[in-house]
Amino acid sequence: MADASVQSSRSRDLDKLLLRPGNLVGPRFEPGPEMRDDLQTYARVLVVGAGGLGCELLKDLALSGFRNLEVIDMDRIEVTNLNRQFLFRLEDVGKPKAEVASKRVMERISGVNIVPHFCRIEDKDISFYNDFNIIALGLDSIEARSYINSVACSFLEYDSDNNPREETIKPMVDGGTEGFKGHARVIMPGITPCFECTIWLFPPQVKFPLCTLAETPRTAAHCIEYAHLIKWNEVHGGVAFDPDNPQHMKWVYDEAVKRAELFGIPGVTYSLTQGVVKNIIPAIASTNAIISAACALETLKIATECSKTLSNYLTYNGAEGLHTKVTEFERDKDCLVCGPGVLIEVDPSVTLQKFIDLLEEHPKLRLSRVSVTHRGKNLYMQAPPVLEEMTRSNLSLTLFELMGKLSKDVVNVNGTTTKNDQKISCLRKLSVVFKGIDGVTDMDTAGGA
Repeated sequence: MADASVQSSRSRDLDKLLLRPGNLVGPRFEPGPEMRDDLQTYARVLVVGAGGLGCELLKDLALSGFRNLEVIDMDRIEVTNLNRQFLFRLEDVGKPKAEVASKRVMERISGVNIVPHFCRIEDKDISFYNDFNIIALGLDSIEARSYINSVACSFLEYDSDNNPREETIKPMVDGGTEGFKGHARVIMPGITPCFECTIWLFPPQVKFPLCTLAETPRTAAHCIEYAHLIKWNEVHGGVAFDPDNPQHMKWVYDEAVKRAELFGIPGVTYSLTQGVVKNIIPAIASTNAIISAACALETLKIATECSKTLSNYLTYNGAEGLHTKVTEFERDKDCLVCGPGVLIEVDPSVTLQKFIDLLEEHPKLRLSRVSVTHRGKNLYMQAPPVLEEMTRSNLSLTLFELMGKLSKDVVNVNGTTTKNDQKISCLRKLSVVFKGIDGVTDMDTAGGA
C-alpha cells in the first residue's frame, strides 16, 4: 500500500499531462494510463554527459516517468566538480562520473534503470546510438555536440522527393550553460535546424598571438597557453598533446606555474589550466537546473506528444534579472550534415580504396582516416585493429559490388577533418551515384575512374 501511495504521489503532476486531453497535443496523443505505462516501458533515452547539466538531466528525466536511461561520459570526478554536480560526494573523487551519477539516481528513485558508459563518445559504434528513441545532450564542448549531431543525422533518410522519412528521424534535445546564461533546443534532423546549421551561434574561441605568449605574457591564461602550445612541442617533439590525459594536463599545469612565477603573474591553478586548454565554460548550479528542466520537458513532449515541442531555440539570461526568449531558426537546406547527403558520382570500376582517396581530395569533405558503412554493414573500418584487418580485403573490391550493384544509394563515412586549425572527428552522409548505370549521366565533379 505504501509503495502504491508513493508511486501515485510521484506521478501526480505527470498524470495531469498524460491522462487528459488538451488543445496543444500532437496527432498521435491518446490520454490515459497506457500512455504513462508505455513511456515507462518502451521509451529509451541516452544522456550524453554526466557533468553539471548531465546530473540534473538524469534526475529530471527519472522523475518525469522515464525508466530506461543510459548515460555516457569519459570524465572522472574532481574536487572542483562538487560545488555544482550535486550527485557527487567527496569520497567519489577519482571515480567515473557516469557510474556514480547512475548509482545515485537509482538509489533515490525506485524503478528507474540507468546504464552507465565510461568511455569517449567516439568509442561507441554508430549503431549504439540508433538504439535510443531520443538523445539528450548535456555537453560543454562544441566538438562533442558536433559529433553527436552528425551521428544522429547519419540515420536520417530521404525519399525520392527529398523529404525526410519520419521513421528515420532521431530527435535530440540539446542544453548548454555558460555562467548565468543558457540555452535549450530541439533538433529534429531534416525538419528543424541541426547543430551544424546554426554553428554560427557559437562565438569563435579566443586565440592569443604566439608572440605575446612567447615574449610578453600578461595573464595566467597566457602562461597556460605558452606551456600548451609552445613548450609542449619543444619538449615532446612529435607526441600529440591529449587534453583528456591527466599526466599531460598536469605537465602543462606545472610548466604554466613556472612561467607565471618567472613573470610574476598570479592565478595559475589546475582548474584554470583545464578550462583554458579544453575551453571549459564556467557553470552555475541554478542555471544548470533551469536549462535541465526545459530539456526534460521537451524530451517528455517528444516521447508522448502531450504538447507541441519548442520551436526551436530557447535562450535564458539570468545575469541581470531574468529574461527568456524563443527563436525559431530555419534549417539550412544545403547543410552537409542533415541534408540528403553530398552527391558524389563515381565510375562503377572505382575501388573502395580509390573512393576513400577521393574523399580526402573532395573540396566539401577533406576527410582523412575514413571508415565506410553501407546500410549498417562495415565496408572498411580504420579501428579497432581487429575490424580493420577484417575489412581490409574490401579495399581492392569495387564500391559498386560492395553496395550490392545498386545504381545509387547512401553511404555513411566517418573520418577526421580540420576545423579552426583543429582536427576533429566527423560523420558525413554521401549520396553515391554510379555513372552509366540505369541511364545515370554526369551529375557531379567528384569524378573517379
